[in-house]
This record gives sequence, C-alpha cells and structure tokens, in this order.
Amino acid sequence: MAEQQAILAGGCFWCTEAVFNDVIGVTRVESGYIGGHVPHPTYKQVCGGDTGHAEAIRLTFDPDQVGYGDILDMFFATHDPTQLNRQGNDVGTQYRSAIFPLSPEQEAEARAAIERARDGWPAPIVTTIEPASDWWPAEDYHQGYWDGEGQGNPYCIAIIPPKLKKLRKSFAARTKSETAAA
Repeated sequence: MAEQQAILAGGCFWCTEAVFNDVIGVTRVESGYIGGHVPHPTYKQVCGGDTGHAEAIRLTFDPDQVGYGDILDMFFATHDPTQLNRQGNDVGTQYRSAIFPLSPEQEAEARAAIERARDGWPAPIVTTIEPASDWWPAEDYHQGYWDGEGQGNPYCIAIIPPKLKKLRKSFAARTKSETAAA
C-alpha cells in the first residue's frame, strides 16, 4: 500500500515531531502551520496567536506498518487532549489539540479515536476535528529540532523525554528506540 499522511496538532510542534519520529512505520515528520488565515505565516506570526494557525506536524507513514488509528492512539497518549488552547505552559490557539483529517475515512477514524481516548482521561476531551486547509512548512530550523539543537534547549529537555517515555511504555513494540535497544 502507498504511504499516507496525517496532520496533527498537540501543542509545540517540536514535541509532537520528536514523538512521531520514534514510531516504526513513520517515514517523515514535518513541522508546520495549518488552520489559519494568513498565507505563508512565520513562526513569529503564529506565536503571536493572531493568524489562527496551529503548530502542527504532517507525518508520512506506511499503513502496512502502522495504522492511522494507531497513530491517533499514540497522539492521545502523548499529549493532554483535555487542555483547551494550551499544552502546559504553552498557551494560545496555536497550541490547540486538533486533528486535520485528509479524507472522510480519516475523519471517521478521528471520531472513533476521540471516543477511545475518553476512557483514559478524567476531564472531557477538547481535541477538535478541523478541515484540512493550506499546509505551511515551518522554517528549516524547526525541522528535526529535538535531534539537533533541541537536546540543549531546557524547554525541550523538560517536555520531550516524558512524552517519549509514555510512548515507549505504552507502545514499546511500535517504537524505533525499543527496537534498536533490543
């Protein structure tokens, strides 16, 4: 089967990118912006909260190795889908929890994933399902951030390792790190 794509927003794109770069079957993760009204937004504009964009990732995956539903389950396990327009100290609509389905099938799976996720959280899920719109890749220095300068960034050091630990604990057989360690 041909590769597919998924677009997810779960707070800071550096953090979600780091998580999905560790998933078997994910062949590419690109940080970017979606859901806003300003063409070719910059990081500074999006961080200002006035463009309507979400910091998001667009991942490419092999559905023979990892399904879209599995990706969504990992998404819900590695961010807090109960926080409206924020993730931790990152506050604003640009940090919202959102799924941008690329087909009617993905939309149906997104709805099913939200229902599955409800059992795991003590508060209501606020993740939105939004129409996919123009995708704007983030600036080059944001791509692969955790694998580069992110490991020296105190924010990333505080946020990303716990997310990776959750991923590796709950989905051990699906992570590249666990496979490499075995």
